[in-house]
Amino acid sequence: MDAMSGDFVETNVGRLYVETDGDGPPALLWHSLFIDSTSWELLRPKLTQHRRLIVVDGPGHGRSGHPDGDYSIADCAVAALEVLDALGVSGAVDWVGNAWGGHIGITFAANHPDRCRTLVTIGTPVHELTTSERLTQIIPLLAGYRIAGPIGFLRKPLFDALLGAEAIAAQQGLTARLVNSFRSADRSAMYRAMLSVSLRRPDLTNLLPDVTAPTLMAACQDDPGWNYDQATAAVAKMPNGRALKVRGTGHVAPILLEPDLLVSRITELWG
Repeated sequence: MDAMSGDFVETNVGRLYVETDGDGPPALLWHSLFIDSTSWELLRPKLTQHRRLIVVDGPGHGRSGHPDGDYSIADCAVAALEVLDALGVSGAVDWVGNAWGGHIGITFAANHPDRCRTLVTIGTPVHELTTSERLTQIIPLLAGYRIAGPIGFLRKPLFDALLGAEAIAAQQGLTARLVNSFRSADRSAMYRAMLSVSLRRPDLTNLLPDVTAPTLMAACQDDPGWNYDQATAAVAKMPNGRALKVRGTGHVAPILLEPDLLVSRITELWG
């Protein structure tokens, strides 16, 4: 694929839709669960001035397909390697991941240090879900979605948690597109993704010392699921990590509220 083009790549987690944009050394972007690569639109124009972006729609999201069975974060990291191989990228890449994309990035960087030049995670908890989160948030969401699909009763609390009121108010148009990406997703594929990478999210703490790439972890101070103090503790376990405090109250909020700050710090890391 040439710059500013899109195509499909067959991987172990299904047929993934991948766009490339810009020129220069490669950087791979992987979005959060529940939304698709539309979420990067505020960052992409400036990041393409520095890198050739490889923008992935994860399994069950956007235009991508999905596997027949369950899959893991580690499976997604292998799929990322398959995407890079299909594009002829044999060297290291700069990884930028939001929430789910950061989970994959940590796994990718720890397991394939020769293929990860730098790592950026945005709103990415490294611990597994607590019992309370499973019982009060994820299991009810899974049950409701399986029965009724992406109805408003489920969508509103989900996106309130993902984005927060400030980000929703600041980026109403983009918020609407992200909500629509969830509404229009294949129900069986989205359910499989929620089950595989949310309910069964692994604890990645033990991988942190193995991430040797320079790393930036961005986190909101007021995100109840993953805050700046937790990110600071996480990067202390890494050979070359640092934390960045950003605005917002949800895992996706920073890329809507702080695109300029993120671009500045990401390109600084790349430099």
